[in-house]
Amino acid sequence: MRSGIKWKAGAAGAIAVVVGVGAYGVLTDERFAAVSAATAAATVPPTEVDVAAALGREITDYQSYSGRMEAIDRVEIRPLVSGTIVAVQFKDGALVKKGDPLFTIDPRPYVAEVERTSAQLAAAQARNGYASTDAARAERLLHDNAIAKRDYDLAQNAAREASANVKAAQAALDNARVNLGYTAIVAPVAGRVSRAELTVGNIVSTGASAPLLTTLVSISPIYASFDVDEQTYLRYLSRDAGKAVPVSMGLATENGYSRDGVVDSVDNQLDTTSGTIRVRARFKNDDHVLLPGLYARVKVGGGSPHPAVLIDDAAVGTDQDKKFVMVVDAEGHVQYREVTLGPLHDDLRVVAKGLKPGERIVVSGLQRIRPNDIVKANVVQMSHAKIAADNAKSM
Repeated sequence: MRSGIKWKAGAAGAIAVVVGVGAYGVLTDERFAAVSAATAAATVPPTEVDVAAALGREITDYQSYSGRMEAIDRVEIRPLVSGTIVAVQFKDGALVKKGDPLFTIDPRPYVAEVERTSAQLAAAQARNGYASTDAARAERLLHDNAIAKRDYDLAQNAAREASANVKAAQAALDNARVNLGYTAIVAPVAGRVSRAELTVGNIVSTGASAPLLTTLVSISPIYASFDVDEQTYLRYLSRDAGKAVPVSMGLATENGYSRDGVVDSVDNQLDTTSGTIRVRARFKNDDHVLLPGLYARVKVGGGSPHPAVLIDDAAVGTDQDKKFVMVVDAEGHVQYREVTLGPLHDDLRVVAKGLKPGERIVVSGLQRIRPNDIVKANVVQMSHAKIAADNAKSM
């Protein structure tokens, strides 16, 4: 019996030893894993990102719109008299001054008409002179009772008819001279002409079938037409009607706004379908670069300058319907910060809420980090943030 008990006790001890060894092995594995994780964390370098300080500036609010250039004067040149084109006196696309000759229609038939009506006027004036003399004589004779009343009336009627004939002949001569003037087609305004649609030898007519000879557009100044929303109209354009509202404009090949102008006119009603109103701004064009139809970026501003926080759009992330930036503290820790954005100002984004001037934010490498990460900050200027982001994308 005793020997059986001793065996059982020995077996239990052996089992205990095995369990202890297994437990020691588990503890050893856990400690090893923890040490390995800590070692790995210590050996992984922090993510390198570009960081820039949010800018604080005094700005004036403005809104940007897209528009098209329009000529102030646009003229379709058409003939006012019929005839044969005998001269084209400009080069396609040339700049012309007001009064410069463009086309000449054969003037000979109209010169002949002027001479004919001049002769008719001279004859009518001669007849009017005789009739006036007879009427004056008849009046004296009637006063002396030396002529019948009937003869007196006939003389007076003849004088009035002769005077009317003179006026009619004078009108015919004036009309003939006007038509003769129309044979020399000149530029009604200064500007740039298009190509000649008809050349020498073509016969032209007047009226509804009058052909288009060329078009002429003024060059300087020039309009930029664009549609503004209701808020911009109420904020900047509806008040101080006599005060010039400044605008700036940039072309399709420009990043900024190189030209300054003023609002010239605002339409008289709002388009209820689009919720916009048509506006025209006037710009100088002394270098003749601007042409009707060119695309124009126009910004309309107003109000008093006010402080604002500005960052580059490259620093802004999107979390569903929220906008955020990653703020880096002095120890290099990254913090998630939700922000409310405003409009663009000189290629930088206005932050209306959520950020203070001087706070450092990640502007490049946003996709490689998470909140509470430790980063290695490469400090750049906010004005260079877009360049840094573009360089990072190309790598």
